[in-house]
Amino acid sequence: MEPPVHSLASLFKQLGLPDDAVSIDKFVAVHSPLKADLPLADAFFWTDSQRAFLREQILVDADWAEVVDELNVLLRKGRGV
Repeated sequence: MEPPVHSLASLFKQLGLPDDAVSIDKFVAVHSPLKADLPLADAFFWTDSQRAFLREQILVDADWAEVVDELNVLLRKGRGV
């Protein structure tokens, strides 16, 4: 199995968000937990361009999809879980 192409920090950078560990932890803490039935890209806190990027990466199973899934899990459970 190959390691992920992108890291969580690189996803945050791609989304135009602060990408250091403290900022990522804060983002997850502020925005979690997401409701189980809410698709990640439909969360209220994304901009239109962020929303489109997240949807497309999952839809086409791009090399970003694995780390988008990781973010999805973090926002549903919190970073410490």
